[in-house]
Amino acid sequence: VHGAGRGDGALHEAERLRDRHLQDQDLLLKDEGRRYRLSEGARIVAEVTGEPDGFDIVGKCKTLAFLQELGADILERSMIIDNNAYDIVPGFLGTPVGGAEDPPDLEVRAPLLSDEDLLAQFLAKNM
Repeated sequence: VHGAGRGDGALHEAERLRDRHLQDQDLLLKDEGRRYRLSEGARIVAEVTGEPDGFDIVGKCKTLAFLQELGADILERSMIIDNNAYDIVPGFLGTPVGGAEDPPDLEVRAPLLSDEDLLAQFLAKNM
């Protein structure tokens, strides 16, 4: 029987990831002709103490290096900066760099999107 013992999702997942490669700190999306430099970061979901968000970071994605410069103490899905406490989603941020090694031959490229739009698009496709 075709696919016995495996979920149909496993084959689909393997096909979806075929053109995605991780090389050092770069994620290469060959099918899109794009390369992203990955760095540790977090999405700041909410300020939970009720204090004003003096750093204006709620709802934004920031690199771990940036958060550390602010004096952040991070433990799993929580972060403290000064008198503020935040719920966060740790992960990775991708910054577009150069072109892919072998970009596809495209006559017309889609207009460039903001980093946030690109990240949202990537997450929507891959989650």
